[in-house]
Amino acid sequence: QLSKKTRDDDPVIKTLINVQRIFGGPPDKALIEKDIVKDKELVLGNLLKDKVKGGEYGGAASVVVSEKRISLSLGEGVLFDSGKAELKEGAGPIIATLTKDIANLQNEIRVEGHTDNVPIRGGSYKSNCELSMARAYAVIKQLEAAGVDSKRISGVGFGEHRPLADNKTAEGRAKNRRIEISLLRGE
Repeated sequence: QLSKKTRDDDPVIKTLINVQRIFGGPPDKALIEKDIVKDKELVLGNLLKDKVKGGEYGGAASVVVSEKRISLSLGEGVLFDSGKAELKEGAGPIIATLTKDIANLQNEIRVEGHTDNVPIRGGSYKSNCELSMARAYAVIKQLEAAGVDSKRISGVGFGEHRPLADNKTAEGRAKNRRIEISLLRGE
């Protein structure tokens, strides 16, 4: 949570408040709150990047911050064994850490499951799409168990249809097998 000092020292907010006072009105609290949320989102993006660099989210993790979302991508081996949708034993602490990191924000969260294009043969799942949806759902249930309001969370399974890398190599397939947990940014 941003301290009062941080908000008071922000030149954009101070300018906005002064302009509104000069023109004879109280500061627009909605605009001030919007700026505070954007600051919290910026802090979260930097925090996640630092934690990824420090290895707190496993070796196959990355963070992308854009205008629309802050996405934490976790490679398959971090949360799941190959071809499985049951969270590994070490997945709980990783998701608990993420839950603590996003606790002071109320943004919507989107969980995406992704796979490589190797066809599924046998097992509980008939397709990569079905496996990716089951993995997204497993992460959603773990986020809820860690205290995230289910009204904030949505999930989708893309299967092999949104690869990050070429599926022709083992390295490319490994990059494509992932879970992305995104905090959707306010407008």
